Amino acid sequence: MGRVTTRVPRTRVDLARDVVDRRPDTVAVEEPLEVRVGEDPVTTTMRTPGDDFDLALGHLLTEGMIGSAHDVATMMHCTDVGPDGAPTFNVVEATLSPGVALLRPARERTETMTSACGVCGSASVDAVRTASRFDVAADAVALDPAVLAALPDALRERQAAFDRTGGVHAAGVATPDGELLVVREDVGRHNAVDKVVGALARERELPLGGTVLVVSARASFEIVQKAAVAGIPAVVAVGAPTSLAVELAADAGVTLLAFTREGRFSVYARPDRVSGLS
Repeated sequence: MGRVTTRVPRTRVDLARDVVDRRPDTVAVEEPLEVRVGEDPVTTTMRTPGDDFDLALGHLLTEGMIGSAHDVATMMHCTDVGPDGAPTFNVVEATLSPGVALLRPARERTETMTSACGVCGSASVDAVRTASRFDVAADAVALDPAVLAALPDALRERQAAFDRTGGVHAAGVATPDGELLVVREDVGRHNAVDKVVGALARERELPLGGTVLVVSARASFEIVQKAAVAGIPAVVAVGAPTSLAVELAADAGVTLLAFTREGRFSVYARPDRVSGLS
């Protein structure tokens, strides 16, 4: 498997102290991952190596291409090699279970996905509104504001790669009492979400009802969309929301919190699930 971090040369300049310091630095690895179903490519994304099968499975689920982890019979790294002849492990091939076909084709894109985008490059705005098969709005989960406010700090405590590099996002899925069931890191915030959904989908069937998705990044459209498609009724983000994320959360019935830090948060959709706000 590829490395999560690597060492690179660095020259640090401190003008205030008139100091030039040359020493290696640790940075997050960013490499492409191509996901194939059979021999057909469905996406290529820039990601941090590691948990690639979780990422591939989660992507297929949150893009609405499959409905269950059981729809995939096998996953394997293809034996692709780099310029030096060494294996790169940058292609994952999934084989569908007998009798299973993709529920929808891969999203048509105008460019390869980067680590910064989940749905950028989609051929049309309508194409990004992947419909959830689940009635997320009907989820009766009750949320404690103190638990919600504490989730980013709990997530931060498990960001080992961020501690070494400062250059990766994290996502986690938590229970309503604040227990983090799974945490994953990646240079792409959407990849981190796919990784946690894929990991949990191995253990339980979708929908992931009664849970909370917490992300270290902003609350963007694709984060809310992935939560809705996975049946997650609440999203807690450390950063700001976007207008389309707020609109989608309201339409899908997802409770959306943003600016969640230092005991404060703002609720942009479905505040009725948060105790004291109904």
